Amino acid sequence: MAGSELQQDRHDATVLEPEAGTRLDAFLAARFPLFSRNRIKDLILLGAVSVDGTTNDVPKYRVRTGESITLAAPEPVEAEPQPQDIALNILFEDQYLIVIDKPAGMVVHPAPGNEDGTLVNALIHHCGDSLRGIGGVKRPGIVHRLDKDTSGVMVAAKTEQAHNGLAAQFADHGRTGPLERAYTAFVWGIPNPLVGTVETMIGRDPHNRLKQSVLPREGREAITHFRVEGRFNDQKWSIAQVKCQLETGRTHQIRVHMAHIGHPLIGDGVYGSAFATKINTVPQDIGHTIKSLNRQALHAAILGFAHPVTGQTLRFESPLPPELADLATKLAPYAL
Repeated sequence: MAGSELQQDRHDATVLEPEAGTRLDAFLAARFPLFSRNRIKDLILLGAVSVDGTTNDVPKYRVRTGESITLAAPEPVEAEPQPQDIALNILFEDQYLIVIDKPAGMVVHPAPGNEDGTLVNALIHHCGDSLRGIGGVKRPGIVHRLDKDTSGVMVAAKTEQAHNGLAAQFADHGRTGPLERAYTAFVWGIPNPLVGTVETMIGRDPHNRLKQSVLPREGREAITHFRVEGRFNDQKWSIAQVKCQLETGRTHQIRVHMAHIGHPLIGDGVYGSAFATKINTVPQDIGHTIKSLNRQALHAAILGFAHPVTGQTLRFESPLPPELADLATKLAPYAL
């Protein structure tokens, strides 16, 4: 084997006759579902797999009947992000996962310009040693993200088994399971019809690498279902409260789609910049509230999924944060 550090988490299997001819990575992924196929491939390439006692670093190697296969996964190593004592609003937690209500302004992952103070830093501090080698390192398993300035419900895995189970559900987008994601958005104007679906291709904007955009052919399929739940207007302006449900999970999907149909999110300086002067048409108290948001008016209100270990269907709701609740209160007298 390639180093004693690979002996810490050993898994052994003997190839049965029906399994002969299977790729090594596929064989191991089927035998040890705790590990994802990509993780298995990485471990093979790292020299963590042996066949009849000899290291085999070829993922496409075809196994043979009677061969003894050993997978020796490394011990979890410390993640680069450091633990930070940051308060979390925890909605649910067990040994496998944690559900939190993320505030606006919190970045999920450390990145250039946001190296610390992130949700990942907070989770590493809160969970401590309960994080067990997700993806080969000791860190929370982030399976979906919210933009920095989007608030609401998020789930993170604490074990590799939970991570793989949750990732599969998010990849399926709720088509065959109980995954449910619903967002509350406040947008400029009132969509017509009041209920609809936006289905486009979304990819990186060819003119601005920091933005996503609807593309005619390239990009990835993106589907957003929307329903207008509140209509507010006066002679010079109109605003809608919209429930958006995701059938896919592309970067900035709701923001891009609502702008695409002519109703960008209030406070969205990236996709709604052309509507910046709209704030001058609304009553002063509403305008003051919008100016003080310093964020797009988008909140992840509902998250439902099957517990990746117990199978129990879990569903969580997050009320509007104070700044959006204040906007809703100010709009209420203008309801249609």
